[in-house]
Amino acid sequence: MAERPGPEPTGALGGPAAERAGGTADTSRGPGRVLVAVYAVFALAAGARAAVQLATRFGEAPLAYLLSAFAAAVYLVAAVALSRGGRGGRRTALVACMVELVGVLVVGTLSLLDPAAFPDETVWSNYGQGYLFIPLGLPVLGLLWLRHQAEADRAR
Repeated sequence: MAERPGPEPTGALGGPAAERAGGTADTSRGPGRVLVAVYAVFALAAGARAAVQLATRFGEAPLAYLLSAFAAAVYLVAAVALSRGGRGGRRTALVACMVELVGVLVVGTLSLLDPAAFPDETVWSNYGQGYLFIPLGLPVLGLLWLRHQAEADRAR
């Protein structure tokens, strides 16, 4: 007796519903999954660090701590948008990656030109030096991944 196929898988990470919505299962495996995981880890790390700093030492470097909290929010938006996929998810991820890239370039430059303005480091200080420059490379990788996905969708 042949088994009847179950319902079509649907959801944010892929399956027929995502493909009909203009997306693919692009973050359910491979490089896309790694990218989402790195964004999620950075959202958690930057968010936890900022929360502790804001709660315990806000007066010491409020700008730096608020920028770290903002970076955490951007990382979270990027992680969710990349994992969601589809046209809307990719559009949101594109905006998040662009904001992140501009943020790390601006904050990185300002932190080098005027160190007194940043008495404590942010995630983006010195172009992410305290995080092995991953904050500088991550939005570039995100933008390249999004371009790759757009090209793959056009080829279908």
